[in-house]
Amino acid sequence: MANSQGALLVEAADSSNIKLVRALYDALSARDSHAVLKLVASDLEWWFHGPPSCQFLKLLLTGESSSSSSASTAADSFEFVPLSVVSFGSTVIAEGCDTARSVVWVHAWTVTDGIITQVREYFNTSLTVTKIGDSDSDSDSEIIPASSDSGNFPCVWQSSLSGLAGKSVPGLVLAI
Repeated sequence: MANSQGALLVEAADSSNIKLVRALYDALSARDSHAVLKLVASDLEWWFHGPPSCQFLKLLLTGESSSSSSASTAADSFEFVPLSVVSFGSTVIAEGCDTARSVVWVHAWTVTDGIITQVREYFNTSLTVTKIGDSDSDSDSEIIPASSDSGNFPCVWQSSLSGLAGKSVPGLVLAI
């Protein structure tokens, strides 16, 4: 009985974290900076892997997209519409694509006490998420290169859209 109650609490937290991340995507789509500010920590930690020309999320989150550069114009027109969103405790993974630009993206959000504190963004990168140790711990995630011997760790999620980029993409492993 205690295990089922614990599972319900984890499921409720996962659901709450997914709702929070979905609310962020809604705010980004609406270009509602006030709503974004309520959802993310003022010291949001951002990590990016991909071509520098695809730093659309950074431009949107920092407000740099309002300048007149061509990168900012591209960021203004870029829509982050997640095609899948899953949660593993405090980590929420969202994946989407823009077939017109031949790009796929994965965001790994960290939610702490009801606010988004970290995002790891992967553009044109295949991502595999593995679980290391206690899944309930809130320890920081560690990036492990795909070439590492990660065979001992169970895969809990893998990118499904990377083939839509229309080109070969690197693969990374995110350990949670």
